[in-house]
Amino acid sequence: MILVEDFYQTVSQWTKKLVEIPSINGTVGEVTVMDEVERLLRTFPYFEKHPDRVWYKEIPGDPLGRKSVFGLVIGEKGYSTKTVLLHGHLDTVAIDDFGELKNYATDPEGLMEKMKELDLDEEVKMDLDSGDWYFGRGSVDMKSGVASHLSVLQYLSEHTSEFSGNVLFMANPIEETTHGGIIDALEELVRLKKEQHFEYITAINADFIGPLYPGDRTKYIYLGSVGKLLPSFYIRGKETHVGQPFEGLDPNLIASELVRRINYNMSLADEAEGETTLPPVTLKLEDLKKSYNVQTPFSSFVYFNYFVHKITPSEVISQLLEIALDAFKDVIADLNRQYTKYCEVLNRETESLPWKPRVITYEELYTKVMKDSGEMVNERLQEVLDKNKREDLRIVSRMLVDELLKMDADHTPVIVLFFSAPYVPHNYAKDMKEHDQKWLKQLDSLAQEIGEKNNETFQIKKFFPSLTDSSYLSMDDSDKDIETIKSNFPGMDVLYPVPVKTIKSLDIPAINLGVWGKDAHKWTERVYKPFSFQILPELITKFTLSLLD
Repeated sequence: MILVEDFYQTVSQWTKKLVEIPSINGTVGEVTVMDEVERLLRTFPYFEKHPDRVWYKEIPGDPLGRKSVFGLVIGEKGYSTKTVLLHGHLDTVAIDDFGELKNYATDPEGLMEKMKELDLDEEVKMDLDSGDWYFGRGSVDMKSGVASHLSVLQYLSEHTSEFSGNVLFMANPIEETTHGGIIDALEELVRLKKEQHFEYITAINADFIGPLYPGDRTKYIYLGSVGKLLPSFYIRGKETHVGQPFEGLDPNLIASELVRRINYNMSLADEAEGETTLPPVTLKLEDLKKSYNVQTPFSSFVYFNYFVHKITPSEVISQLLEIALDAFKDVIADLNRQYTKYCEVLNRETESLPWKPRVITYEELYTKVMKDSGEMVNERLQEVLDKNKREDLRIVSRMLVDELLKMDADHTPVIVLFFSAPYVPHNYAKDMKEHDQKWLKQLDSLAQEIGEKNNETFQIKKFFPSLTDSSYLSMDDSDKDIETIKSNFPGMDVLYPVPVKTIKSLDIPAINLGVWGKDAHKWTERVYKPFSFQILPELITKFTLSLLD
């Protein structure tokens, strides 16, 4: 019999320990927090008896020495190769959004005391005053989730006679940017599959969930993960002196029109089985002019977060090419209208401006330049990669496009559409096998049972709506889809080599049973303690035991 009080204090204590360690993505704190997790694991009596069942895997070549930590508990009820994976990440986003409270971002008690002095949003104030919420960077995304998994693992390590098979705990770094931790850890999952004959029946992530609309208290269980593409546009215009503006073509004008047409455009949201993604949003927009002068910009760069459920990369490209072409045509048409007015003011004869819309994909540009210049093209691109290894991945891809445009004989204004890092695979539970349908029924039954006992409502959905490491445990994209992405992703094999074959060989069904909270990636980030510290670990424990019965 699993008692609620077996979890609450433990999860609370460990959440506090983890939140108090600053582990901002890209800092040495990512290593420090993993060291703490390994230390906690080694305090379990089970791991004192089996020290070899706690280990870590360093990421080769990582300048910070970041690593993933593993803990393995083997059931003693009987022999089985069935394995349940409990996983989560421990890096966080930065803390600049805390402003004057920045020094309290990882000091939850101090932060909550300081917040009481502020004029807060009504909902935030109500949650703070209730005492049921725990604030701080990483509290909901997702250190409380890892703490919950640790408490589940501790319970199972003390009750090995109740199950057969294996429970594998895994904590990863580098989720908030490139998902580099989980990608690197896939090798370890493959090694265990080969050497220990692990049969991964499901992976449970405890990444955060929250209200989907004001007042929503439903606790959502997700069976799959949304995917993500990062469509990017390099816009080359025509520079000119500001004293002769109509002799040039401002790439910022084209870029802003692309943003107007794509940003928040719900017609570009992807639907599958009654669930719809969030629309694309702009993540970066800039011109590439390096300093002030009175010359107009030569080129601009913009990229978008683009969630996918089932739409193919080819379909995304087709959609965006059409939008880009229409945007380019409309910009030229409007410029001609403005030029006509300008000429009328000066009493001059009007001629159409020389601009023609040109929109191409990276694949088309690469093919064209290769045809004209041969192998020298690849040598030039490799030089760019070699010289800029430490740059932001998206900037390096943009540099590769720029290098190709320098070699292109056509120097007219152009929009080049390409993909940048990261590419996040999508997956969802469709055409479920018989044993998958069985555990889905078990999960639904347990959720209803625990929900009734605790006055909670659970709902099972197909897609985790935000980004998650679970996307790299299985994938729905076909080989043709992957080839389309690679052909239009400058330097993908070097900059962001997703191990497609490995992911497909593992093919681990992914479930998200997450902590419940609000305002992830905001300074008011907080986790709801009664559910996340009590009910959630009980559900995960009972579900794991049902899978390994």
